[in-house]
Amino acid sequence: MTMVFGIPIQALLGQLLVGLINGSFYAMLSLGLAIIFGLLRIINFAHGAQYMLGAFVGYLLLTNLGIGFWFSLILAPLVVGIIGAAIERLALSRLYDLDHLYGLLFTFGLALVIEGTFRYLYGASGQPYAPPVALTGGTNLGFMFLPNYRAFIVVASLVVCIGTWALIEKTRLGATLRAATENPVMVRAFGINVPLLLTFTYGLGSALAGLAGIMAAPVYQVSPLMGSNIIIVVFAVVVVGGMGSIGGAILTGYMLGLFEGLTKVFYPEASSIVIFVIMAIVLLVRPAGLFGRAA
Repeated sequence: MTMVFGIPIQALLGQLLVGLINGSFYAMLSLGLAIIFGLLRIINFAHGAQYMLGAFVGYLLLTNLGIGFWFSLILAPLVVGIIGAAIERLALSRLYDLDHLYGLLFTFGLALVIEGTFRYLYGASGQPYAPPVALTGGTNLGFMFLPNYRAFIVVASLVVCIGTWALIEKTRLGATLRAATENPVMVRAFGINVPLLLTFTYGLGSALAGLAGIMAAPVYQVSPLMGSNIIIVVFAVVVVGGMGSIGGAILTGYMLGLFEGLTKVFYPEASSIVIFVIMAIVLLVRPAGLFGRAA
């Protein structure tokens, strides 16, 4: 059996795969957070609840309407995005001129309300959600067995992250969104509906959380606690990458996921805190984050 630093290669690659899968979810969730903070300056503590909501929408579509995974992959983020847009229009839009603390407190309270509602309706135990039949089973790579659905998560996450980055950074729509947040008066002078753009931005960030949720449902059980279990880690990822840095959020999500996987191999006891240790070190050396810009 091939060994690396005394560790069987199969065990090492298996944990790297787990880390890459976790990193895929970290990247998608931190991407949504970075978009919302970078463009709206809202610290969205409801992001974890929106992630959980995406998983529950897929679960309810399956159990109540018989709608399978592939259609839910479109409908779940759409539903969560519409809910997010309604939240922005009805509540968050009134907080933009106030201190950032008000937005943080509102979204934190909203997360508690959403999580508490689903805990009351469905309990704290998880609900199973089967992967699509087309992605069951796995592929023998010789040195390890790769589950097909896990491979799909990694590829789909990369496509979503790169596509969203390109939308924000490389298109006219993205340039307009950035201009609307930096100088809304000038953008309004060109006849552009700035409030609609801001609503779209929050809805997009929420939809990314919902998409991550429906993709996570077959891997983790659908549970009201799944959002609160991951959101603190995702905030740490965003801080390490740089608050508001979209590319930094993506790269850091994958890197820290892999680093977490390696830690589970070489020092399992530290795997639950390694991301926060890295965050503390980065903040000491570079307070703006690895890819962030100093204020």
